[in-house]
Amino acid sequence: MAYTSEEDIDKIIRSDHYDPFAVLGAHEVSSGDGGGVVVRVHDPDAVRIRVIDDSDRNCSWAMRRANDGFFELLVPDRKQVFPYILQTRYRNGSVRTQRDPYSFLPVVSEYDLHLFSEGRHHHAYTWLGAHPKTVEGAEGVLFAVWAPTAKRVSVVGDFNNWDGRRHLMRVRGSSGVWELFVPGLKTGDLYKFEIKPCTGEAFVKADPYAFFREKRPGTASAVYDLDGYEWNDDGWMARRTDWNPYDSAISIYEVHLGSRQRKEGPDDPFYNYRELADTLVAYVKDLGFTHIELMPVLSHPFDASWGYQVTGYFAPTARFGRPADFMYFVDTCHQHGIGVILDWVPAHFPKDPHGLSQFDGSHLYEHVDPRQGQHPDWRTLIFNYGRNEVRNFLLSNAVFWHDRYHVDGLRVDAVGSMLYLDYSRQEGEWIPNKYGGNENLDAVDFLKELNQVVFSYYPSSLMIAEESTAWPGVTRPTHLGGLGFNFKWNMGWMHDTLQYMSKEPVHRKYHHNLLSFGMLYAYHENFILPLSHDEVVHGKRALISKMPGDRRQKFANLRLLYGYLFGFPGKQMLFMGGEFGQWSEWSHDRSLEWDLLQDEDHVGVQRLVRDLNRLYVSEPALYEMDFDPSGFEWIDVNDSDQSTLSFIRFSRERSGFLVFVLNFTPVVRYGFKLGVPESDEYDEIVNTDSRIYGGGDVGNWGTVIARSEPWHGRPGSIEITLPPLAALVFRPASSR
Repeated sequence: MAYTSEEDIDKIIRSDHYDPFAVLGAHEVSSGDGGGVVVRVHDPDAVRIRVIDDSDRNCSWAMRRANDGFFELLVPDRKQVFPYILQTRYRNGSVRTQRDPYSFLPVVSEYDLHLFSEGRHHHAYTWLGAHPKTVEGAEGVLFAVWAPTAKRVSVVGDFNNWDGRRHLMRVRGSSGVWELFVPGLKTGDLYKFEIKPCTGEAFVKADPYAFFREKRPGTASAVYDLDGYEWNDDGWMARRTDWNPYDSAISIYEVHLGSRQRKEGPDDPFYNYRELADTLVAYVKDLGFTHIELMPVLSHPFDASWGYQVTGYFAPTARFGRPADFMYFVDTCHQHGIGVILDWVPAHFPKDPHGLSQFDGSHLYEHVDPRQGQHPDWRTLIFNYGRNEVRNFLLSNAVFWHDRYHVDGLRVDAVGSMLYLDYSRQEGEWIPNKYGGNENLDAVDFLKELNQVVFSYYPSSLMIAEESTAWPGVTRPTHLGGLGFNFKWNMGWMHDTLQYMSKEPVHRKYHHNLLSFGMLYAYHENFILPLSHDEVVHGKRALISKMPGDRRQKFANLRLLYGYLFGFPGKQMLFMGGEFGQWSEWSHDRSLEWDLLQDEDHVGVQRLVRDLNRLYVSEPALYEMDFDPSGFEWIDVNDSDQSTLSFIRFSRERSGFLVFVLNFTPVVRYGFKLGVPESDEYDEIVNTDSRIYGGGDVGNWGTVIARSEPWHGRPGSIEITLPPLAALVFRPASSR
């Protein structure tokens, strides 16, 4: 006698049932025989199933097989649903004994679903995805995924032979969230979600919230418990709480982990996170950088994307190890006093079939209209920032990396492409906003909310915008109408400076404004001065290769550039390889040219970067007043004929200062006269032409005496020998 309709049985067998919990599991029934409890199971690979009373293991019943793996049992002497386990024998002879996934009540709370639907669940990663849990005394994994237009969602994996007819999930009302607790699963189990859309065939997707992903070319998600790692960075985290980044020293070393150094041989060329922690961190600390910025370590299938086409936003790439290994890397950085910044990509995502693209058969994370939803430059898809749950996905991801991996900030990639609806589009290829403008109002609101949310939890975080346009107020607080970032890459300074440095010195006097122009807007935003990876790829040449002249002059120009970088107001960033003058353009699939460090000229560049970093962190004048105009004064900005610049950097309340003089020609300037604030001795504390850096050792032998002779509108002056293609830094002897 059947206690289930043929229609329901057929829908379960065809995995077409929208509410499998209404059929499967244990249910109280009424019948002419007095009723009882009916238990239903669908397991296509099973040949025999017994239901065992979990409170009395001696009490069990064999289930009746209906058809195609559908089993049913009526226990007539039970009036209420009772705890039970299933003992299943499979075709291969194996036997499994475990709780029935359909015997559990919903786990995800209504409050979580409500906040998520409103876009306000900043810790959605604590329940969406896959989470090892103990539910009603049973150990297993809770799966939850947002797929609101799906007809059916199943969890598939090795544990069920990737069979979407088993482990159909329960939908939680109008939230569009599907969940299922599967007892017996554990950390390391691979899985995906099989999604059946309202029209068309079923397909599989990786979990958007997965904490771990298979190493490419695999695309499966893996169950992972992030709670097992024991952190040892309490001191760093405590200091970070009250840290003020604006008046602190920030010198950033930008790194692509897959190409900084590679292993030789036919096997895996990558060093893992732990090996990198034990080598890279010591190197960065020795060179004096305060922070490491990592080009995206979020899971990405395509090496040549450099990490900027992300498919796993909550999972560090498996190329370099497991999540605990990346935690070790960050932990090691912190224990050595190094902050960690992640490149983060909320502007677009790739079309890989296992990823977010048309996730539930509809344009869920992206726009329907390609004029809004497709990025013309990268052939990727643009997030729909106007959708609460999509915004929530990104907001919770930003919080996640701070929370679970202790990162110190995010450099937000491609902000300019987010702000404009017509970014890189021709007329007719974009849709104006409701006011007829080209501003992406949803993206603007998202960026403001992003910064508000991150700073509400992590006030000292570094939220850095890579924004290449003239959008106003990128680093202005949101309550004053800004986007709310605390730093922005100064792309204009980078472009102008490198354009100037690439000129032959004889022509530089005609382009002097490229150096001076940056001060006209230096205090409009809180800037980071980047010499980034973007400037050493795609035919742009390595930094030293951009420099004019013979070999000796190229090195001198590079050292001069670094002297200028550390003297100009703003925080600094240098891409790997630049610190020792790599000749070749950067490539993602080969190591840096470390053999160059057998050459003293390259060692000299590296030594200069080390000394500039050490000077930088030791001199408040170089970082305390980066964003206050009173911290900088030109001495002479108009000496275009000789192509020199001179300026002063002051500490807070002008209690200390440094004098910078830069000569952008290969001509020695003897008797070069310079106005200074005080009549004092001045120590020459940096000379980029010093022999120890590979220069010609032209200079001032350590100290010069100021005269009480006004010059450049200042009460005193010094006469110095200004080396060719060099930067000098002087400090008053009273500051010794």
